[in-house]
Amino acid sequence: MTGHMVDETLGQWHFWLSMIFFNMTFFVQHFLGLAGMPRRIPDYPLQFAEFNMISSIGAFGFGISQLLFVYVVVKCVRGGPKATAEVWEGAQGLEWTVPSPAPLHTFHTPPRID
Repeated sequence: MTGHMVDETLGQWHFWLSMIFFNMTFFVQHFLGLAGMPRRIPDYPLQFAEFNMISSIGAFGFGISQLLFVYVVVKCVRGGPKATAEVWEGAQGLEWTVPSPAPLHTFHTPPRID
């Protein structure tokens, strides 16, 4: 999209932090529901306090990991190594005949696909 390569290490960090914190937020809520916590109430019994705290920490961590994603995108837009026509080794197909970033009109005439 930008014509620049994404920082692979930061992309992996974003993926794993998002995966961990997402599950820390919502998987815990699954067990809260099984334990009998009602939904959409302003106050809850103290027996659910620890799981709700874990879920809240997971939600804040998930939000922070999305800030890392924004940083990765901004870093990619500002520059970095140029993206080649074939980013992945052995990539074949019509989509790899288009330069990066893709022009406004990709093909003037429809390509023949065999």
